[in-house]
Amino acid sequence: MFKHIMNKIIEAKERAADSNSPSLMKEEELNGVLFGKYEIRRLIGIGGFAKVYEACHLLTKQIVAIKVVNKQDVTEQSLSMEAANMRRLNHPHIVKLYEVLTTETKIFLVMELAKGGELSDILVNGGPFSQDQYRRWLQQLISAVQHCHSRGVFHRDLKPENLLLDEKLDIKVSDFGWSATTEDIRPDGKFHTLCGTPAYMAPEMINREGYNGDKVDVWQCGVVLYVLTFNALPFNGPDALTTMREISRGLVWIPHWVRPESLRHLIKRLLDPNPKTRITIDEILKDPWFREGYTEIKLTSCHLKI
Repeated sequence: MFKHIMNKIIEAKERAADSNSPSLMKEEELNGVLFGKYEIRRLIGIGGFAKVYEACHLLTKQIVAIKVVNKQDVTEQSLSMEAANMRRLNHPHIVKLYEVLTTETKIFLVMELAKGGELSDILVNGGPFSQDQYRRWLQQLISAVQHCHSRGVFHRDLKPENLLLDEKLDIKVSDFGWSATTEDIRPDGKFHTLCGTPAYMAPEMINREGYNGDKVDVWQCGVVLYVLTFNALPFNGPDALTTMREISRGLVWIPHWVRPESLRHLIKRLLDPNPKTRITIDEILKDPWFREGYTEIKLTSCHLKI
């Protein structure tokens, strides 16, 4: 079933990219060989500030994704920070960054290709899923987040759109554009930047209290689990401002029919509006519902094979 769903999503993305390319790409569309070593195959995604291509490394035949950003759209410093943060990481459920290339006008991030697209797409096209399936996704996500924190990296924008899937439908955390590191913490020991996606922001971020990056990431994992469980957001006002006001109050509704009780309990602890009492990563790893079927995830090499 999953293979059929993934194929539908890939086909839909290909059609969307093909239909968008004449009007959006024009003379900027890439083709041929890039930097003498990557053969551009096709456009696979268009975002607000980036275009993503599937490409093939000519020597090794490894298929990669290349994110192309115009320097006029973003600062080189922000992309350099994103790349530097990704280079700290080496985990099977985090998109691997292989190298960064530049020209006078563009920056190219050569990354691991996740063929299954975004988790948000598969939720729309294939849900609902069993508890075993979305527990597996949460286990992979928590393992990836734990690795980020161990390397001093905090994502701060975890959501289904930034969780990609490979051909086995395993999670690949992507888009570290809002990520920060321990070196970015203010003298008071907190972050203060309001960033990320409104519906996934933690209350302490919205309330401008200063916040801990690990606590925000845990909250966002809780929102992701809520979406996986109910196929709906826990806070979803008619506009971003209303949504953020709902979050700031910290009152989340969990249907009484949720079973088992251990799942209901975990969602409550993840979406605890008080960061001081919110569940930690270490506590999540010991949670009864989370631990069912859990196996430790081994790290692998993240280097491009050339």
